[in-house]
Amino acid sequence: MLNPLQSSLLPPSTLGSPYLRVATYNIHKGVMGMGPTKRLEIHNLGLAVEAFDADIVCLQEVRRFHHREARHFSRTDYGHRSWPHLAQADYLAPEGYEVAYRTNAVTRHGEHGNALLARWPIGEIYHHDVSDHRFEQRGLLHTTVQWRQIQIHVVVVHLGLFHQSRVRQSERVAELALRDIPADAPVIVAGDFNDWNEKLDHILVDAGLSRACRPDGTRMPTFPSMIPVLTLDRIYTRRLTCQNMMVPRGEAWARMSDHLPLVVELELQA
Repeated sequence: MLNPLQSSLLPPSTLGSPYLRVATYNIHKGVMGMGPTKRLEIHNLGLAVEAFDADIVCLQEVRRFHHREARHFSRTDYGHRSWPHLAQADYLAPEGYEVAYRTNAVTRHGEHGNALLARWPIGEIYHHDVSDHRFEQRGLLHTTVQWRQIQIHVVVVHLGLFHQSRVRQSERVAELALRDIPADAPVIVAGDFNDWNEKLDHILVDAGLSRACRPDGTRMPTFPSMIPVLTLDRIYTRRLTCQNMMVPRGEAWARMSDHLPLVVELELQA
């Protein structure tokens, strides 16, 4: 069946492509709206992830379980679908993809965290707690993806709402890249940086990471999804160069989350 979201994205990838396609997406826990207008979007998000046709998909605000939401969406009414029985990361993974997930925050009725989906083998999975104060629980998901006999380190991030917290969390990402990852290893750091005032680049650049942008140097806004003006969702790399970048637009994408996804194609540097 033709995926209706595919037309707004890059052409389908192939296993023979020289590029590594990476997407990052804050999925807003698979639910949008409030009160009587609250709606379940996780099923549409599954179509979105499939449409990326990406080698690696980095996700934020992903639920493993949430008892209250599961009860709320327990009935399948006419024209609606119920809460999936699988954890959201497993539900969203296209057939054949491997899944890495770690919880960042535990709440009264459930939890949520970061996930990575890959069509290539995933290595050992690490979680780094970077919570900066008691009001926000934050973490880094760190794993490796074996892409064509090349081990690529991937760090999925969702940084805090306060500037000084984001600074300290970015410094932890920089420390991870400099101390815990081999100096010659390709690296991808992707996620929601919440950096609306564009103050974090220098921390990551000083650690040898480059921010992915379009070939002409422009950066693409992803937030808010209805009228995007802020570049909150980003990808930083080491030993990988961005050859293509796009952010899908349109009513369907604006409905699924408060963020739009960011999709890039990366070329390995010699």
